[in-house]
Amino acid sequence: MSRPRILLIDDDVEMVRLLQEELAHPGFDVVPATSGEEGLRLLREQPVDVVVTDLRMERLGGMELLRTAAAVQPEAKVIMITAFGSIPSAIAAMREGAFDYLAKPFEVEELVLAVQKAVEHTRLREENVRLRGEVERRYQFGNLIGASKAMGEVFDLIKRVAATDISVLITGESGTGKELVAKAVHYNSARKRGRFVPINCAGIPETLLESELFGYVRGAFTGATVTRRGLLEEAHGGTLFLDEIAEMPLLLQAKLLRVLENKEVRPLGSNRGTLIDFRVITATNKDPRATVAAGAFREDLFFRLNVAGIALPPLRERPGDLPLLVHHFLAKHAAAQGRTVTGISREALGSLEAYPWPGNVRELENAIERAVAFTRSEVLQPEDFPPAVCEGEGSLLEAGVARALTLRELQDRYIARVLEGTGGDFGKAARILGVHLRTLQRRHRRQKRGERRAPSPGTPEP
Repeated sequence: MSRPRILLIDDDVEMVRLLQEELAHPGFDVVPATSGEEGLRLLREQPVDVVVTDLRMERLGGMELLRTAAAVQPEAKVIMITAFGSIPSAIAAMREGAFDYLAKPFEVEELVLAVQKAVEHTRLREENVRLRGEVERRYQFGNLIGASKAMGEVFDLIKRVAATDISVLITGESGTGKELVAKAVHYNSARKRGRFVPINCAGIPETLLESELFGYVRGAFTGATVTRRGLLEEAHGGTLFLDEIAEMPLLLQAKLLRVLENKEVRPLGSNRGTLIDFRVITATNKDPRATVAAGAFREDLFFRLNVAGIALPPLRERPGDLPLLVHHFLAKHAAAQGRTVTGISREALGSLEAYPWPGNVRELENAIERAVAFTRSEVLQPEDFPPAVCEGEGSLLEAGVARALTLRELQDRYIARVLEGTGGDFGKAARILGVHLRTLQRRHRRQKRGERRAPSPGTPEP
């Protein structure tokens, strides 16, 4: 990454020399100018990130330079240096777009911090623009966002499945976006002009689920005062999405299988069937094969529904997608709430990246929505998020610094967290960590041996 370029303008030659020397130490590329005219020429000739200029100079002052910078390099941040008695003029410059001002005399560290802040502000803005561009790339289906290899495979499956009319079974942990995938399949298919009819099999009491699906005629049961079409009929010509299909009672599973085989639905209390045509997409957060083995899910229905399977990875297994999701949800909820929140600080994003997100994308969106609602800044900070996210075990690096942990201890803790997140699956953990399976197994065995040798709490060390 190129060094930030600072244009330093002051008609005090000694001041320019001193500040140029001090600003070069933090890693800035300093371009000096000893008059307003020279500064104006340089401003028009070469791109800069920050302009540091004295407010009052002979012939051409800081206000003229501020206006020129706004015209020729609007992204450049301008920091004004002014004598104490000219503070009202400096405030006026802030109103015209100056980023900050410093009153003489000032400590050099104050200027360095002001420049660093301006550079970081520009970096955040550029990062937000870049990430918004990423969000709008081809790896997007509505609110389903990701650029990782895992999500690229999911998107490829969605495209291929959407081009057919086969049944789809979506699996994944709670909060991974199974309904979003179902909608993506529907709205990219030939049935997109038909209805998308969702129903949560776990959210409706067993006694009501059958009437919701099949409908009923008047007098079918106590309280059935009118005839009502069921969701199976409502989905005619479109897509029926059955979420948490593994929670459907076995008796109702048999009736659903019959509907799928015969393409006919018979409302409760009726002796006449109605031909229907819909696509069925189902989802579950359980292992469907294990549910079949346990006798809670009919094997014949499973095979009927699982013509094509889409497995969604948890958020912790696609960490590279988190910044895209953060900026997408930030823009979404800032617009919805009418808040001017333009980005997220590097520290806050680092904390979010370290947190394991057991509730997956849904939990992340809730955290961003809350942060946007309560932040007092235009850029989200660590304190805008719940302590469990930014002060708990999420920030291993900060914890390591505070407790003087060695690099190996930090690595061991991170490995332990990834193993915990994958349920002890060493193959998955190795892929997430980017190491060979045998390397991870050896490291884990060595870590366990070290734990057995460690003194118990309260035991004095030799």
